[in-house]
Amino acid sequence: MTLFDLSGRTALVTGGNGGIGLGMAQGLAAAGARVAIAARDAAKAEAALATLGPEAIFVPADLSSRAACVATVDAAARRLGRLDILVNNAGTANRKRPEALSEEEWHALLDLNLSATFFCCQAAHPHMQAAGGGKIVNIGSMMSLFGAPFAAAYGASKGGVVQLTRSLASAWAVDAIQVNAILPGWIDTDLTVGARAQVEGLDAAVLRRTPAGRWGRPEDLAGLAVFLAARASDFVTGTAIPVDGGYSAQA
Repeated sequence: MTLFDLSGRTALVTGGNGGIGLGMAQGLAAAGARVAIAARDAAKAEAALATLGPEAIFVPADLSSRAACVATVDAAARRLGRLDILVNNAGTANRKRPEALSEEEWHALLDLNLSATFFCCQAAHPHMQAAGGGKIVNIGSMMSLFGAPFAAAYGASKGGVVQLTRSLASAWAVDAIQVNAILPGWIDTDLTVGARAQVEGLDAAVLRRTPAGRWGRPEDLAGLAVFLAARASDFVTGTAIPVDGGYSAQA
């Protein structure tokens, strides 16, 4: 359907060389977009490119400061020829109780998960404004909605992503830029393999609460990413949509 056709569109996916980032990048590429993945691990990115088609590119990512974020986004836009879609997926997690978090750990997590998301959005804005519009998809989390004893910094960062999304959606609607967030539930990735090893009983608890009866897979994010990147969502902005197998619907 033309409403979901991304032919002729370009997309940058940060952290797109694995996990849910790659799952979304694959969905965008399958819908016709030319995709750039920005990440730190070049070898992992090269393997990911093989699944994204011959026009996909890798942009080495440094998201450690505003200037670095701008340089990464500008490099992607220059190599793609334009920038229509930005998926802010790069992020990190730790699983420490709040009383055990150091100042450095707090700032490192907030800087990547929240500040880099904001700075990449800032950097994308002039490119999208010049193109007459665009789509920004920010990646939140179930921890944007719920608290957990091992997720104080992570939850704060992802709650911030949702509020940032709403503010940017309000500010940039005049520029025909839609800004939305996806809230992944418990998805089977390298990060959550570590979580299951560190948090006793997590696997059983997730399966018990999830009506779908399974952990999500990276490809489960692809359909919503395409919708939020396509013309089908031109009147959808400022939303935060769970992809969680019904986890957040349960009491």
